[in-house]
Amino acid sequence: MLRATVGSVEERDEEQEDDEESRDGEVPFFVNRGGLPVDEETWERMWRHVARIHPEGESVGKGIRGATDLPKIPIPSVPTYQPTTSVPQRLEAIQKYIRDLQYNHTGTQFFEIKKSRPLTALMDIAKEMTREVLPIKCLEAVILAIYLTTNLPGVERFPLSFKTQFSGNHFYHIVLGIHSGGRFGALGISRRDDLMFKNLEFRTLADLVQEFDTAYRGYWHTLRKVKIGQYVSHDVHSVEQIEWKHSVLDVDRLPKEELRRELERHTRDMRLKIGKAAPPSPTKDRRNSMGSPLRGPGSPMRRISHIERRPSTEKKVLEKKPPTDLNGYQIRV
Repeated sequence: MLRATVGSVEERDEEQEDDEESRDGEVPFFVNRGGLPVDEETWERMWRHVARIHPEGESVGKGIRGATDLPKIPIPSVPTYQPTTSVPQRLEAIQKYIRDLQYNHTGTQFFEIKKSRPLTALMDIAKEMTREVLPIKCLEAVILAIYLTTNLPGVERFPLSFKTQFSGNHFYHIVLGIHSGGRFGALGISRRDDLMFKNLEFRTLADLVQEFDTAYRGYWHTLRKVKIGQYVSHDVHSVEQIEWKHSVLDVDRLPKEELRRELERHTRDMRLKIGKAAPPSPTKDRRNSMGSPLRGPGSPMRRISHIERRPSTEKKVLEKKPPTDLNGYQIRV
């Protein structure tokens, strides 16, 4: 694999830190933090990085940037479905769309993904991905896959990341695990065809992890750790954060049967989370926090319910109040 080197202290400061998915073989890649369109400084840094890692050096950049007859790149469209389209067919269409965006080999991630952001903010980034139609890396593909599967009935999604070792270096990869109809699968993007999409055909989560382990062994990678998150909310306006690593398993230290038991335990934990109420969306949150402008900070919020409605006799008493009281009440409301 090609290795990138960091040329200066200034460039090192601009790299994404403390995030395993921003490293590939212990080498950090750059992240575009200036938004889109890409600013001049980020643009030039990207091309300098390409010149360092490409076998043809600066000539490849000059050949592309100076060309006037470059082929037109097809723009993929967000998949749409008929009501009768099955869940596996919809997942295949989503995977095709992600794959058509292509893997980003430039060494610069175009969309900044902060895992601590609320789900609603990450979904806004996913919408931007569909508008800009740029190549993406694996973490961006997970965010996009969450967005595209939000409206799929009976489909649960969870982050599934891997740490592997090859030739003394560690490598990190992440996909979106899928659970539907009693079967597991995955969506994502990778340089390798067998390290992204998995059909809904795995009976247990352990079987799905084993499938990725087998694929890694085909490239002489040793799987060291598996991190599994919780199910992600289907509410695109949710202010909750994605739980990226509810379970962290040392694959090389756990016997196979114990690893399977841990994965079964995590599966049960994810099922329990479905019944728990997610935090409200910003709109609902604002609506619930609204009260009387004159309500004191320590006074309780009035709850409106059928149980609290007063009998008709009490309503008549209220109607006999002096006009001044009514006016005061109207002003408060």
